[in-house]
Amino acid sequence: MKKALISLITLLVTSCIVAITFSAAAQNREKFVISAHAGGVNAVTGRAALRAHGSGDWQQLTSKEDLETGDVVSTGLDGRVEMLLNPGSYLRIGENSEIELTDNSLENLDIRLVRGTAIVEVTGADDTEMLINITTPHTRMAIVRRGLYRVNVVPGDATELIVRKGRVMLERSHTKVKGGDKVVFNDHTFLVAKLKKSDKKRDDLEAWSKSRAETLARVNSRLSGRDVLTLMASYRSSFWTSNFGGRNGFWLYDSGGSCYTFFPFAYGWGSPYGTSYGSSLYGTIYGTSGPSSGWTPGPGSGGSGSGPGNGVGNGAGSGSSNNGPTSPANPRSEAPVRTRDMLPLGPPRRPDMP
Repeated sequence: MKKALISLITLLVTSCIVAITFSAAAQNREKFVISAHAGGVNAVTGRAALRAHGSGDWQQLTSKEDLETGDVVSTGLDGRVEMLLNPGSYLRIGENSEIELTDNSLENLDIRLVRGTAIVEVTGADDTEMLINITTPHTRMAIVRRGLYRVNVVPGDATELIVRKGRVMLERSHTKVKGGDKVVFNDHTFLVAKLKKSDKKRDDLEAWSKSRAETLARVNSRLSGRDVLTLMASYRSSFWTSNFGGRNGFWLYDSGGSCYTFFPFAYGWGSPYGTSYGSSLYGTIYGTSGPSSGWTPGPGSGGSGSGPGNGVGNGAGSGSSNNGPTSPANPRSEAPVRTRDMLPLGPPRRPDMP
């Protein structure tokens, strides 16, 4: 008991120090987590420019930017940009493209593709519901499922939507477009058809998008329990309950990879490219042993032995196996955050469509 008390006091002191440290660093974009709004620029290659809302001047775009509602991004002949959308979703635009972030709120996220090509990667579990609105000069659509989407816009001509995986709802007609379908829009009509063999060929932009997806999944797999506990120590519990209600996870910054990766609340999340997000809130904080957990199984998780076990310290526990959340057995590791502070408060908002 005395050892457990000392460990608890040490943890509280350490948490306070960490909280003060990260509070002072909060003005730097490279903080640990962002989720309140979409628009964080996660990668830039080649020539890309930003025109801030209300400004007529273009400036060079960097991966340090957080876009606001009304900001416009344009790419040159060799430009590519990756932007964070709802936690777990990425927008990647190719060369000679232009987008406007018309609404950066997670509840009514809206991106206008003015010209060029955009790929949207939506990670998640199979039944995860999303809402990402895409507007073009010819149509408006809502991405509502985990999947992989490509939108091409030819100014003054047409919009082309390719759904490799997932589901899209078309606003005007409430038409449901599923994976394997292609839609061509002009000003007044649209045509839905199955993807042809030529539509399934992957160009350089799609190869880059897949490479980015694999990179971000690897970054997620490197996250440790200590990383996430440090994150939690840097925010008040009221921050979690007020900002993550209805969310499926959050963006977690990895200094080694110099980018944000997605950190889901629960198991089962993966990229439509085939890679999985092995580190999750439940798996890392409340999981058992493993390189990402940060500690070994506690006696409260079903260890057997003859000594008294209270779930804290080095005592050996007795009893039946319990796969639920447990406290760390190692007094040198940090204690988990309470479940009620961390789990989502409700399902994500559904689009007002059938």
